[in-house]
Amino acid sequence: MDPAQRDRAAAWIAEAWRSGEPVPAMPYETLPRSQLDGQRIAARVLDLLGLVPNGLRLATANAKSVPGPMLEQAMLEDGAEIAAAGLHHPEAFAAIAGVLAEDLPRRGDEMPVFASLHPALDITSWRLAEVPSTSALAAADLAGLGRVVIGKGKKLEPMRLRISVAPEGSWKRGLEIDIEEPILAAALAARRAGGLEKGAVLVAQLGPGVPLTPGVPLVASFGRLGRVRASIV
Repeated sequence: MDPAQRDRAAAWIAEAWRSGEPVPAMPYETLPRSQLDGQRIAARVLDLLGLVPNGLRLATANAKSVPGPMLEQAMLEDGAEIAAAGLHHPEAFAAIAGVLAEDLPRRGDEMPVFASLHPALDITSWRLAEVPSTSALAAADLAGLGRVVIGKGKKLEPMRLRISVAPEGSWKRGLEIDIEEPILAAALAARRAGGLEKGAVLVAQLGPGVPLTPGVPLVASFGRLGRVRASIV
């Protein structure tokens, strides 16, 4: 895929970010052929918008892991209210957000050192009119970055946690998930992208997504790590 085609694709996605109106079907020649093409388009989108990532987020699209930028503008505090009108094809995922206590270098495969781990609700949204059919296209669309609601952090080592996402007031037993594996996968993606500096945020989605219902708050529970809540209005 040549740079001119990537620039055309990036311009459409950037305009969709600005306007809130989704991108119609893109011409075949502007579709990314690989995740690397998609990531290069995403980087160009950020350039066009004047946005600087504050970390990396590992999402799931079409049953594949898709890395994308994390942006401070997308981060919200526990209890946030989010307008449904600004979301396209949204889903909510339980996620782990970690703030790096040390630089994450390009080389290595060890667990990052975190200042804190946080429970999070990762609410995806797409700039494209349809949910991307390939991981390459998902990467170009910032891996579906919508809003990431982040709860209070704790100084904990990655461990097995019982995690659930359910409407407030209901009860769901949830699944036991070893969060070490998704955190390491996110760290590996960050290393491949050149590493991260101390203070950057690493986000990894956990488990399947759940649909959103306007007016019904969602609560994600993470056992010892706590919980986080968001409302779609």
